[in-house]
Amino acid sequence: MKYILLIYQNPANWQDLSEQERRKLGEEATAIFQELTDAGQWIGGEGLADSSHTKTIRVRGGVPEITDGPFLEAKEQLAGYGLFEADSPEQAIEIGVRWPDARYWAIELRPLMGQDLDAGLEM
Repeated sequence: MKYILLIYQNPANWQDLSEQERRKLGEEATAIFQELTDAGQWIGGEGLADSSHTKTIRVRGGVPEITDGPFLEAKEQLAGYGLFEADSPEQAIEIGVRWPDARYWAIELRPLMGQDLDAGLEM
């Protein structure tokens, strides 16, 4: 089954981390990425540019409205994503738990559409 790992961060908290802490987070994520790549399970993923470069687009009544940035109530913002295959929902959850950003912010894990969703992500 294919999963997307949505990685959320709070930019203010990221800046509060020391250079050593940020480097360690990057190294841990790279190790998981390499493990999944070596196992043939990594499909792709990227970090996202700073949210100051974001445009939010809404079309209402056929009229587009384009505004700067995400205007969310939450402090956490989508910072990146990873696509991978897992043999079971349990394996996908285990990968999400190990992703280092989950210790500081949040990881959202979703199966991709068109999958056998009856398997679900039971916790």
